[in-house]
Amino acid sequence: MSLRFFDDRRLACDLYAAASQNTGSEQVGAGISRVLAPIVAHDALSLVGTDPSSGPGLGTFSFWHQYDPGLVRELVLHRHLGDDPLRPAIPTLLRTPAVVVATGTDEQPVRDPHMGKILTSHGASSELRLLLKDRRGVWGALGLLRSEGAAPFSQDDAQRAARLVPALLAALHRYATTGPLCPEVPPQAAGVITVGPDHRIKAVSPQARLWLDQWSAHAIPSWAPEAFFVSLSLVARAEARRTGGSMPLVCAPPAVCGRWTTCQGQVLDADATGDVALVVQGATWDSVLPSLCEWYRITPRERDVVAQLRTGASVKQIARRLDLSAYTVNDHLKAVFRKTGADGRDELSAALTR
Repeated sequence: MSLRFFDDRRLACDLYAAASQNTGSEQVGAGISRVLAPIVAHDALSLVGTDPSSGPGLGTFSFWHQYDPGLVRELVLHRHLGDDPLRPAIPTLLRTPAVVVATGTDEQPVRDPHMGKILTSHGASSELRLLLKDRRGVWGALGLLRSEGAAPFSQDDAQRAARLVPALLAALHRYATTGPLCPEVPPQAAGVITVGPDHRIKAVSPQARLWLDQWSAHAIPSWAPEAFFVSLSLVARAEARRTGGSMPLVCAPPAVCGRWTTCQGQVLDADATGDVALVVQGATWDSVLPSLCEWYRITPRERDVVAQLRTGASVKQIARRLDLSAYTVNDHLKAVFRKTGADGRDELSAALTR
């Protein structure tokens, strides 16, 4: 099949419209799948959004269609613990953002025998992974699956998938920034999820259960949070064992559950072989600012000005601290208000602190 050309802007609008349906998680995923199917045929779909401040392996929201939860769990474990040569960070080094994993054909030999076994055991013939990346960093990934008996994805499929990147990026950005800047739901206490050494959830606090209930109301499949928590716990273990490693932090925009939300992983023992605690809570100023600036394309100088708002400083005080003129500070603030849709500094501060 030859390379198909299409209108990126129209495709982005169609993808956003599908993602924004208020019809349940499976219907939303099916809608996104229908938009992409004429371009790259597939039997299952996953679309994960993230932002450069979180890193390429940690999604902040996602859409799913016909992916077997058991397959997703095995893929997560294999990606972090196995010898998967196509881990999330690897495709950034490739000339094309799309890579194909197949159970074994003349065109797509098995690069990882265990990966082939995982796909086969779940009735799949191949998976196509597309990294959603631009000059600012990685914004997510698209996964497409073909069932056993269907022709595995080809290099032609990969080329056509690579053409989807601009439209998918535009749709994800619109989805993440169209929601309310300020919280739509009442504040609630932090919750804790514990993941055991067997990479299964051991306990969920009542407060964490409330957060999960909010997520389920925003078109997130009931099984998807577990895959996310296991992935985050694995990253936390890896970071704890790495010299100079940090506790991984994921910041999700209000589109996910009505407010900026963070989830941070922390190992509970010295050698990172025991339990991992994952803390879910409303985002604080320091934790939300990097992600907010990424999603709304706020420049580094504009971010410096926004950071000063935390202190309650006046325009003149900000100008002195940053060695700028008051006119320049006002210009930066106007640009931030325009990008975020905030009515003024009070609304912007509320979005970052509540």
